[in-house]
Amino acid sequence: MAMETRPDEPEAAPAKEVVVAEVLSAEKEVVDKETSPEPAIEADTPDKKPALEAALAAEAEEEAGEKKAAVQEVEAKESSVVAADREDPEKKALDELKQLVRAALANKGFSPPPPPPPAPAPATADAAVAPTEEITTKAEEVKAEEETATTAMVEPPKAAVEEPAPSIKQEDAEAPAPTLPTTEENAVAVDDDGAKTVEAIEETVVPVAAPPPAVDDAPAAESPKKEKENEKPAAPAAAAPSLPPAEEIFIWGVPLLGDERSDTVLLKFLRARDFKVKEAMTMLKNAVLWRKEFGIEELLNEDLGIPEMEKVVFMHGIDKEGHPVCYNVYGEFQNKELYAAAFADDEKRKQFLRWRIQYLEKGIRNMLDFNPRGVSTMVQVTDLKNSIGLAKKELRQALDLLQDNYPEFAAKQVFINVRWWYLAFNRMISPFFTQRTKSKFVFAGPSKSAETLFKYIAPEQVPVQFGGLSKENDPDFSTADAATEITIKPSMKQAIEIPVTEPCLLVWELRVLGWDVSYGAEFVPTAEDGYTVIVQKARKLVATNDPVVKDSFKIGDAGKVVVTVDNTSSKKKKLLYRYKTKSSTDSI
Repeated sequence: MAMETRPDEPEAAPAKEVVVAEVLSAEKEVVDKETSPEPAIEADTPDKKPALEAALAAEAEEEAGEKKAAVQEVEAKESSVVAADREDPEKKALDELKQLVRAALANKGFSPPPPPPPAPAPATADAAVAPTEEITTKAEEVKAEEETATTAMVEPPKAAVEEPAPSIKQEDAEAPAPTLPTTEENAVAVDDDGAKTVEAIEETVVPVAAPPPAVDDAPAAESPKKEKENEKPAAPAAAAPSLPPAEEIFIWGVPLLGDERSDTVLLKFLRARDFKVKEAMTMLKNAVLWRKEFGIEELLNEDLGIPEMEKVVFMHGIDKEGHPVCYNVYGEFQNKELYAAAFADDEKRKQFLRWRIQYLEKGIRNMLDFNPRGVSTMVQVTDLKNSIGLAKKELRQALDLLQDNYPEFAAKQVFINVRWWYLAFNRMISPFFTQRTKSKFVFAGPSKSAETLFKYIAPEQVPVQFGGLSKENDPDFSTADAATEITIKPSMKQAIEIPVTEPCLLVWELRVLGWDVSYGAEFVPTAEDGYTVIVQKARKLVATNDPVVKDSFKIGDAGKVVVTVDNTSSKKKKLLYRYKTKSSTDSI
């Protein structure tokens, strides 16, 4: 029955319209709240207005401070990232080289390639032509084997036909065998001579299904167990071949990986190839292969017996940064006997090269430290005075070999007594060198050789023959006794005062590069009633005199020794001197 409505009452709005209206009203209320401006803060009285302004200013200042701190934090992070990027290329290249080395060690990549297989021997005429009878016999054997195989595929074994299958019911045995319909698929192909082909025989062979189990046999549940018992045990699986152990390579007594010194070794090859990882890896591999082929480890224990060569190459002292110094004096080869002992024939050239490599290897292992903060380079000083020239084939080969297999071992390469044409040639080729390489090379002519060495090596560490004070088997001074350098201007006199407070034996030595000066010494006592003693009367010294002058004076009273050097020439002179006191009972 339909509901009736009073005519004076309005119809009720549908429920759906009511809900929509309520939602729209709620959304409008939220939007009005969000979009309506905040009420302005007004001061109730004039007294409250400054306080409000101060509060607003403080709030703005605090917000500005927070923004500034955030900006500074972002800038600090960006600067740290930039700094990390600057250091990253070298570390990244080192890590990549380590990965390549690790893979090469695992794959025997540092071993020489296997020799090529020998070429097959050429076949002789007798072996190439076989007798006719032998060929016929082999053909007959092959034909007999084919006939046997065909028979075996067509006719089943007699034992399988004659022996009835066990536990087969009578009705199963009398049942006629099913026949296959003749179709194109199972048709037998026949040759012209009526013989079946092998393919047709294979297609017509019908596999015989296994007979069903007899009723009297064991339950079907036990058949899997019996099958399992009848199965032959499977042969044990062959064990997986074990991977060969990773190769372990040492170079200069340092392993390529796994040691804190390994990074120093790898960085040498990276720097030599401008941090190009693949090129550095190739250089490292070639160096390792060369060391194996050359027999470096065995070479260290050989007695090559060439003492004369110690005049050509020798280690002496250290530079101002602690690097050992190696001197190469190729001018010694002006001696024909010495040159013949090194380069007379192929055997002697090989012997000299082995001696040079042995000397360098021992110096590296005994004098260098490959720790991260250690000294792993040396200073090479090459004296070109009276040199036979670096273009000689023998020396050039030796230098190339050292350059290829001993990278980044030179902290400095100082060439002294260089002729003018060599300096001009170096200026021509220097643009082709990298800045890193050019920074290591230093060239000095004959007049500047000693002073150039003193920039890098202290005078007491430089041998006498190169302008220094160091002498072998010196009973009074050693490289531990520091020397003082003084430059004497032209036409000037330099006085050196050595105070003495107690009785002793005073020993001093001095040297003026190029000499051409006057030298004298006297003792002046401190006591007023004492008298001056002439220790050395002034005398002229020239370049032909002994390179170093040594004097001494036994002192009984307090006083001083005054050494005078008078430069009467028109050129400035470099003066080197040092002294020490010894017991008065000692003698020189």
